[in-house]
Amino acid sequence: MKQEELEKYIDTYGRDLYSFCCWVVGSRQEADDLYQDTFLKLFELGERMVIRTNPKSFLMGVALNLYRNGRRKLSVRQRILGVCVPMDEAAESIPFEGKNTEDMVISKEECETVRKAVEKLPDKYRIPVLLYYMEDLPQSDIASLMRISESAVKTRLHRAKRILKEKLEGML
Repeated sequence: MKQEELEKYIDTYGRDLYSFCCWVVGSRQEADDLYQDTFLKLFELGERMVIRTNPKSFLMGVALNLYRNGRRKLSVRQRILGVCVPMDEAAESIPFEGKNTEDMVISKEECETVRKAVEKLPDKYRIPVLLYYMEDLPQSDIASLMRISESAVKTRLHRAKRILKEKLEGML
């Protein structure tokens, strides 16, 4: 991959990818690392990489695989050492602009409540929710990214919505 192509991908999909990284890892510092590692991996693959379908979903797939590999390595280290490595706090909230102060505060509180509920979902459900609702990826792309069937994606989205509904019903 040439530098010009990489810059084109960064300009076109960088913001969406960074937002996805923030949601997946839960902190801006780790999101920065994952974001950089994703484009570094893309550059390392160079000419061997062929993007046949949606480049955005391909980039998110690379980021997701890097995230999973990191989690796997952390899990192995924890088992070997027998200690718990602390995870960073939740991601800082993304600025929100509203029409008036009261609506802005209420909307921000509702968004924060939903974000916290989504963050508490297991990865199995959280990642499809983020890809589908936040990144607007089709279920077929999510299935190929996660290496599961499209019906499994539908099931996970349905179960995640049910879990969120139960958690949020009394709060909102």
